[in-house]
Amino acid sequence: MHTPVTIIGAGLGGLTLARVLHVHGIPATVYEAESSPSARAQGGLLDIHDYNGQLALKAAGLMDEFHAIVLEGREATRVLDRNGTVLLDKPDDGKGGRPEVQRGELRQILIDSLPAGTVRWGHKVTDVRSLGGGRHEVTFADGATVDTALLVGADGAWSRVRPLLSAATPEYAGTSMVETYLFDADTRHPAAAKAVGGGMLIVPVQGREIFAHRESGDTLHTYVALNEPLEWFADIDFTDPAAARARMAREFEGWAPELTALITDGDTAPLLRPQYTLPSGHRWDRVPGVTLLGDAAHLGPSNGEGANLAMLDGAELAEALAAHPDDTEAALTAYERVMFPRSAEVVTFEGAEEGLLAMLMEEQAR
Repeated sequence: MHTPVTIIGAGLGGLTLARVLHVHGIPATVYEAESSPSARAQGGLLDIHDYNGQLALKAAGLMDEFHAIVLEGREATRVLDRNGTVLLDKPDDGKGGRPEVQRGELRQILIDSLPAGTVRWGHKVTDVRSLGGGRHEVTFADGATVDTALLVGADGAWSRVRPLLSAATPEYAGTSMVETYLFDADTRHPAAAKAVGGGMLIVPVQGREIFAHRESGDTLHTYVALNEPLEWFADIDFTDPAAARARMAREFEGWAPELTALITDGDTAPLLRPQYTLPSGHRWDRVPGVTLLGDAAHLGPSNGEGANLAMLDGAELAEALAAHPDDTEAALTAYERVMFPRSAEVVTFEGAEEGLLAMLMEEQAR
């Protein structure tokens, strides 16, 4: 089968690319390994920034739909020390540029904006090879193949498309997150709910940090960040939730109980999320007929920018293709010329955190 634009991966970046191409009348097909949009949970809240993610949604013509799913009040931010002392308490005044939405709801808006059949679910890529002349063949787990004149890898950290362009592989960034949820927090976990407040909580201690966010209703979503090697986490039995919680809690002995409750009282099994990164400033030489976006192109540790950058990548790639309808290589060159330096400038996990805290403290002082 021959297709004009083939997108691998139905994450936010790939879907944004497909949507903005559709806005410009350019057909595309998205191939996704998952069997359906609801095959797995889509994660928690995303803050969609007015300087990247929202620009992509404007290009996609979906700002009204976006505003309809914004969770009011979730831009509120609290910074506490390990003793529970409030260092900063910034309310959501409705004037911020980083409104919060549920990732799954945002993804569904993008899916619903595409013509029926654009996303082909249950298509796991097993092989990608060059056919010469800028064409590529993608092989799926069921043996089916597609032959495409333009292949876009929007398939995340472990991209199957990336090896066509680069020998780089993700490396452990030195930090892992342990994720858990507390449900019905206002009634079942009132002390923890009060500590988190109405939006985001940050407890910034070097090497041992707690981030928590109030999601829809009174659900608290917690990430514990620990700077330890992968071998350290391998010694923890995450198949035994109680034992894993207890081991995590030992790292926070002496902290305020309303903070450690975010770990010990979790209603879900702790989930380990190691952080991986591609080399800083990752780029490649132009290869005809193929490019990357999002984590496939510029994976980095979680810093609040990844989803936003992927969406902006998708929108800008689509607009470059629309601006060069008869010269795909000119479009890809124009896209990569902007994308490479932008992604290289994104700060590291630690830098992002320090910058956010400095900004919040400065605003508090005004």
